[in-house]
Amino acid sequence: LVHRLARSMAVRPEAQMAEALQGVEGAYSLLVLINDTLLAARDPNGWRPLVMGMLGDAVVFASETCALDIVGATLVREVLPGEIVAVDRDGLRSHQLPAASPLHRCVFEHVYFARPDSHLLGRSVYEVRRELGVQLATEYPLQADVVVPVPETAIPAAIGYAETLGIPLQMGLTKNRYI
Repeated sequence: LVHRLARSMAVRPEAQMAEALQGVEGAYSLLVLINDTLLAARDPNGWRPLVMGMLGDAVVFASETCALDIVGATLVREVLPGEIVAVDRDGLRSHQLPAASPLHRCVFEHVYFARPDSHLLGRSVYEVRRELGVQLATEYPLQADVVVPVPETAIPAAIGYAETLGIPLQMGLTKNRYI
């Protein structure tokens, strides 16, 4: 990949990146710096998230919207599956890789990986997880004394499940953040 990128500086960096990514399979979100051009690329299947924001006059990228919030950046949009965004002194340009078929999403982004204060596909991760709990309660209602979320990312789903069925929610397990 690096060898292919270094070949010709006469070609725009986003075209170099597109050439370098030919034949690369799998899930990725990449940030690459070629001279004074920052390139952000997302795999053509859209497995891994990548968002673009603005921090003052600067374009910034992150894997989750909550990272933009932390630094005070404003969300602009998601980088599209198969898109390469180039940022340099000439401005912002977009290059689209050939579309993969079909478009994929990793369920673990919503269920486990993403922070609950992030947004994926325009939706709150917390709300999606809570709605999954409501759906689970609708499809598989149980009589129980208590609902206990495991692991920590299941708390919103457990809330939705418990509220829907009127079962108390208790934190039966506690994660020790210090060891």
